[in-house]
Amino acid sequence: MIEKVNPSHPDKLADRIAGALVDRAYEKNSECRIAVEVLIGHGRCHIIAETSEVFSAAEVEGIVKRIAGAVEVDQTVVKQDMYLAANQKDRLRCGDNGIFKGVPLTEEQKRLSRIARDIYQRYQSDGKYILDKEKLIICQSNAADKELRQLYPQAIINPLGEWTGGTDVDTGATNRKLGSDMADSVTGGGLHGKDLSKGDVSINIYAFLKAQKTGQTIQLSCAIGDERVDGKPYSEIVRIAKKYIDSLGGFEKLAEWGLY
Repeated sequence: MIEKVNPSHPDKLADRIAGALVDRAYEKNSECRIAVEVLIGHGRCHIIAETSEVFSAAEVEGIVKRIAGAVEVDQTVVKQDMYLAANQKDRLRCGDNGIFKGVPLTEEQKRLSRIARDIYQRYQSDGKYILDKEKLIICQSNAADKELRQLYPQAIINPLGEWTGGTDVDTGATNRKLGSDMADSVTGGGLHGKDLSKGDVSINIYAFLKAQKTGQTIQLSCAIGDERVDGKPYSEIVRIAKKYIDSLGGFEKLAEWGLY
């Protein structure tokens, strides 16, 4: 049993905005430090960011409006805490405490991921989908039920009828759709809105990739300041995660669908 939401779901809009700000921070400085939280809904977008880089208000607003349209932007952007910054001063070390799990994807999870992407190619508006064995539930906004039934005749289509969706009827927040992003690899830490010094990003990605490669569940833990994780230098964990993110096209692209 698994749920996926598409990149136009309000929670994913929040993740994408956070990811785009991380992308911009990396454009400014390849060793940037940033953590972003986004709450969006009903014509407003609230952003709080702690970062080593300087962002103009217009820069942040431009990113929000490119992704989410004409909304009012309320932003608080401050410098990263001096003690956290000092942790990374002389070498790359783990930027947070955490436990992490990587789990091989099931065929059911892969199948729903393909279905979600196929629907999104046709209808690029808010949507969410569930697959439980052969029970497929499709909730897709701004789409005629008749058209969806022609595409997926065995599915349960929009149980409450056709709907409009988006941030005018729902709010979105960063890292609220971790099940959609990570399948059974969900842990306490979220993937979005953080640079790669944070284990929530780099170790989660590393554990997920290792699980797909080995076919085994991977469980790891770390403490802030750790220089080695899973027997490897933390810098190697970060390198592996960065290579994966680059292959997707950046942090905003990672935010669209998560890890699968």
